[in-house]
Amino acid sequence: MAGQVSGKVALITGGASGIGAACAELLAREGAKAAVSDIDDLRGPELVARIKKAGGEAMYLHQDVTSEEQWVEVVAEVVARYGRLDILVSNAGIGIGVPSITMMTLEDWRRQTAINLDGVFLSVKHCLPAMRKNRSGSIILMSSLAGLRGAQSLAGYCATKGGVRLFAKAIAMECASFGDGVRVNSVHPGIIATPIWGKIPTGGVGGGQNAPIDPEERARLATPFGRAGHAMEIAKGVLYLASDASSYVTGMELVIDGGMNAGGALRMPDAKPHPMPSFGS
Repeated sequence: MAGQVSGKVALITGGASGIGAACAELLAREGAKAAVSDIDDLRGPELVARIKKAGGEAMYLHQDVTSEEQWVEVVAEVVARYGRLDILVSNAGIGIGVPSITMMTLEDWRRQTAINLDGVFLSVKHCLPAMRKNRSGSIILMSSLAGLRGAQSLAGYCATKGGVRLFAKAIAMECASFGDGVRVNSVHPGIIATPIWGKIPTGGVGGGQNAPIDPEERARLATPFGRAGHAMEIAKGVLYLASDASSYVTGMELVIDGGMNAGGALRMPDAKPHPMPSFGS
């Protein structure tokens, strides 16, 4: 299978659904061998089966990204199976929302930080040595628009994603100084229609649970494009950073947000949402 990442080996964390699954499918379609890790032992194998049915190569690994022991095992298994590691998409993450930071428990703060920040640290710590053996590689850390600007009720999430942004820049400078051929960049999605919106706890002021967040409704009001993004639109950006097309790009923030970070756009009353592009199956 020829493509933009033909012959490369990619590890995608949180790859069983949403943005991670789209990244795994697209990278595999473009010729990479995709190692998908997640704690979702139902959707993960189903995704791998779809990739193989489409003619790609993939494997599934159960992984809690907060466990250093599991990181050692996962990287060793990927290298043993495919012989190398070229691409890391450190995508696993969670969001926890509260009306006020004063209502956030220390337990939730630490859980979110453990997955969103500690997990990213561990991903780089254990994947980078495998890439340095080949003197090449692309590390792609999934941050968020919330890593560039504040978001009401998501202060803890913003803290972790802002940390990912600067961590990517620091490791990019480390790799450049070592001359190891590894590039490091962060991706910053805006409002993307993925399952994470239904998983964000948003307890009300009285301790109750608010209605689930509707990404399409939020995006209609908040984005210049007037619609939520889709996982494959993020995966296209990840593919660019994973491929040799971005060979001179490191320490960069790739923002994919329908224009939210650029400024405010007053939509005309009869304006239609920006059209959704079509993607190959």
